[in-house]
Amino acid sequence: MNIVFFGSSLVSAYWNGAATYYRGILRALHERGHSIVFYEPDAWNRQNHRDIQRPDYARSVVYPANKEGEVLRMVKDAAREADLLVKASGVGVFDELLEQAVLEFRSNRTVTAFWDVDAAVTLDRMNTDPEDSLRRLIPRYDIIFTYGGGAPVVGAYRELGAQSCVPIYNALDPSTHFPVPPDPKFNAVLAFLGNRLPDREARVQDFFFQAARAEPELPMLLGGSGWDDVAQQIPNLRYLGHVYTADHNAFNATPHAVLNVCRDSMARYGFSPPTRVFEAAGAGACLITDAWEGVENFLEPGRECLVARDGGEVRDILRELSAPRAARIGAAALQRVLREHTYLQRASEVENALCAVAS
Repeated sequence: MNIVFFGSSLVSAYWNGAATYYRGILRALHERGHSIVFYEPDAWNRQNHRDIQRPDYARSVVYPANKEGEVLRMVKDAAREADLLVKASGVGVFDELLEQAVLEFRSNRTVTAFWDVDAAVTLDRMNTDPEDSLRRLIPRYDIIFTYGGGAPVVGAYRELGAQSCVPIYNALDPSTHFPVPPDPKFNAVLAFLGNRLPDREARVQDFFFQAARAEPELPMLLGGSGWDDVAQQIPNLRYLGHVYTADHNAFNATPHAVLNVCRDSMARYGFSPPTRVFEAAGAGACLITDAWEGVENFLEPGRECLVARDGGEVRDILRELSAPRAARIGAAALQRVLREHTYLQRASEVENALCAVAS
């Protein structure tokens, strides 16, 4: 199958949380015999912050972010060769144009998919604006794939007229995320990695910064873009800024524990386990996650991860967490995700969904 994919970026994770997801899914689809071309705009300074150069599992095409006519010609040419033509949410440039163009230029043999990598944002966009152009296009796509969300997201898309909606959750790519020896530059009792976003900031303040302030003798580590001013206010917090994908394994494997904090919007539209959950588990890290519905479907609380309801509980966990127990939890998490949550398994789910569409 020839897959043509229009997304935010495959080669750069800079202000692009979907990068790991794209890489995992597309690498797995390639391993299962599919040919992939990924189109991304030269935007948001991402090309200057590449994590990878030329992926061997997909042909990467970077196009200008300011030439509408050229983009339309590109979509028209690409669509001729596509068996599966995908428009992902949140490309960041010409989104409305691309949403329409992939439908207009598809061939009779082409399956079209809208792949929503942030259902909370996309559904809010359509639900708050009855005239949003995507609302009238959703029924024309053959299938909607989502980053997650379960029944609430499927139901929301069904109400918008989707012919089919299938959640494809984050997972582990064992060739990218795996245990590595500790790296002293990432030494910490607790580490958090995530960009500063409006619907995440208050929860990070509660779960991470509150715990750091409450335990001033414990070294804390923060990675991600946009936190400069906050990090300066906490003496025991070391701020790294953007952490490139090549360092994620050591970032997760070195600290005593790593923290996951979900965004506020996730709760409104079901559960979508973030990429960081599987990255941390893949590195054998002891994961502390905020409480969210459905966590037990991916990791068993108390044995494969630890769950906290607020920053106070994060602090309590850190006070009681021994090194041997942290190691046991990390090892159990690694075995669980290798057994049940790899991108090869997710790719099989994509194929099954496409077969159902074709039947």
